[in-house]
Amino acid sequence: MENTPWWKRSVVYEIYVRSFFDSNGDGIGDLPGVTEKLDYLKELGVDVLWLTPVYESPGDDNGYDISDYYSIMDLFGTMEDFRALLQSAHERGLRIVMDLVVNHTSDEHAWFAESRRSRENPYRDYYIWRDGKEETDGEEDGKASPPNNWTSSFSGSAWQYDRETGQYYLHLFGRKQPDLNWDHGPVREEIFRMMRWWLDLGIDGFRMDVISLISKDPGALLRDSTVRGHSVCANGPRIHDYLKEMRQRALDGYDVMTVGETPAVTVSEARRYAAADQSELDMVFQFELMDVDGGESGKWNDTRYRLSDVKRVLGKWQKGLHGAAWNSLFWNNHDQPRAVSRFGDTSSRLFWNKSAKMLATALYFLQGTPYLYQGEELGMTNAGFESLSDYRDIESLNAYEELVRQKAAISHADMMRFLKKSSRDNARTPMQWDDGPYAGFGRTEPWIGVNPNYTWLNAKAQAADPDSVLNYYKRLIRILREDPIVCEGDYEDLEEPSESLYLYTRRCSLGQIWVFSNFSGEEQRFDEEIVPQEAKCLIGNYDGHQRGILKAYECIVYEWKCGPMVTGKFRL
Repeated sequence: MENTPWWKRSVVYEIYVRSFFDSNGDGIGDLPGVTEKLDYLKELGVDVLWLTPVYESPGDDNGYDISDYYSIMDLFGTMEDFRALLQSAHERGLRIVMDLVVNHTSDEHAWFAESRRSRENPYRDYYIWRDGKEETDGEEDGKASPPNNWTSSFSGSAWQYDRETGQYYLHLFGRKQPDLNWDHGPVREEIFRMMRWWLDLGIDGFRMDVISLISKDPGALLRDSTVRGHSVCANGPRIHDYLKEMRQRALDGYDVMTVGETPAVTVSEARRYAAADQSELDMVFQFELMDVDGGESGKWNDTRYRLSDVKRVLGKWQKGLHGAAWNSLFWNNHDQPRAVSRFGDTSSRLFWNKSAKMLATALYFLQGTPYLYQGEELGMTNAGFESLSDYRDIESLNAYEELVRQKAAISHADMMRFLKKSSRDNARTPMQWDDGPYAGFGRTEPWIGVNPNYTWLNAKAQAADPDSVLNYYKRLIRILREDPIVCEGDYEDLEEPSESLYLYTRRCSLGQIWVFSNFSGEEQRFDEEIVPQEAKCLIGNYDGHQRGILKAYECIVYEWKCGPMVTGKFRL
């Protein structure tokens, strides 16, 4: 593994800074708070810390609306605080990856302030402006209707009318997040200059927000579409040209990691985005797995996923990228509900404990770079908010306004149930450090409510419990980082279709690994004879595994090194 890039052997930990640790008592997590918890992260065993945006921002979308790429938002600290964090992390062997948000800026960015002054302003072409369609009856002040029917990912039209210049600007997300015009050369130059500035500061890479959306088809900007939301702009006509240019003009010469958030990406497109020649990105986030429980109203439903769909998606991406590109592995992030609430079982503390461990095992032994979201190593659960006033997320609040109040398509009671299941705020409640006030997050009431289960589900309690989710993650991460078969092996699904069992193997010239997971609360039997008696048990979430039986939410992993490869299907 000597010649393997470091990011293929790393485990990444995402920090949603606003909710991680509040060092100054203002109710909001900050950079000094991250620095204070570096020893916890080092002990956990992770290698890379991905920070959500800490740049200057009005906070309309919790920092994903940037008004100055070169400044730190006051709520998070100062540039001196950032430099101190970077130095302290590097001293501990931890790398820092920044969130790069360059599909759009805030409407309070200086570029946009200039752009909207007049149609002749030199910054006009930094953003995407278009005339409306012909005037239609009922439009206020007689203004034309939007250029097309595209919808924002946060509900409503993707176009916002500007009275001063009489045109619409495109915003695939919130109306205060105007999309940049990457076809305009000066925009790309500004972005590449900014990236080099941060790399010269010493950061170790970028997570690139919705990077697959930066290339818009000029001809499509005036056409209606049956595709909702931002997917209409995914994988645009010049996307690979722009990423190759980014590699050449901003990234070459730096030993860094890049991962692209790529909505609506396909396997074939991912093989181009994250090709082994590293001409564009190192890896991508695909969201097909995150859509397995979608419904007619998108994420707003209470549908339970089918394990067969999960296995189909994971298998497709494992086989499709093996040897050609690189996978990223994640169950959740700051935009997704908590993994154990969505894919596991929180109906009892036993099932919560076992399913949280099982989920980590089932996913992270696949090929790819593992991503943990803060609190996942504790098995943190969905928030369970009872009132709409508890929510802060722009997507959730806009969806409620549209689907309940405007369209009456969903009842209040149903929507509140759907928010409990799918809202992004489920992932954004404060990190649960201990059983003290506000879960040890800070000295004052935080910006969003604390999950009530912090009294028993917290890092302090789990650190002292050998059977905790946290201590299981520590053992698991050590194996993932050190075992070459996990990095190099191919993938084979082992069982016939099952809605309870996920059984697979990883193989290479060094040996073989078998991963067995039960996704149900019922005992499951299967034929385990394919595993040689000499195989070593690497890890499992129960004491005393009974061969051929997986107890409720049980998982177990075997390894056999330097022996002949064993093939074949299991009999269920």
